[in-house]
Amino acid sequence: MARRTIGDIEKIWSNVEGVKKLSDRVVGLGPFGIGLDGLLTWIPVVGTAYSVGTAGWLLLQAARARARPGTVVRMLGYLGLDSVITAVGEVPFLDFVPGVADVLIRGHLMAAKALQKDIESTHWVEASERDARATGEHERHLATLRTDPKLRRIVYLHD
Repeated sequence: MARRTIGDIEKIWSNVEGVKKLSDRVVGLGPFGIGLDGLLTWIPVVGTAYSVGTAGWLLLQAARARARPGTVVRMLGYLGLDSVITAVGEVPFLDFVPGVADVLIRGHLMAAKALQKDIESTHWVEASERDARATGEHERHLATLRTDPKLRRIVYLHD
């Protein structure tokens, strides 16, 4: 497995930002917006495939970024709700529900924001914890964690 870098983490954050805009904010109407998720719900099967596929991709990015378990659970809740609402559109006579609900409940957007917040609250180190402890750098990283109130954890990318 290739070693991750801080650049890899920044790329994940950037890719997730793109999904936020594409899924839930292609067209903005004041505080409301509609994206591919809402538009594709009107096309049977395609909307469900897009919603579930995007949810899976966001969860894969969370795994790549080593998101905290609580963040992943929150993402699963948002994405599960979004996917269930989209799947309701496959039922005859209920196909209007996802189109309306996707404007109000933006699961991809909320899951992406949760992942980005997790990434931003992490002190990333391009080393292994063992090497950092051996060189004394681990103590410096702990000091950084204590002095920056935004940071909640340290992740060593080479572990």
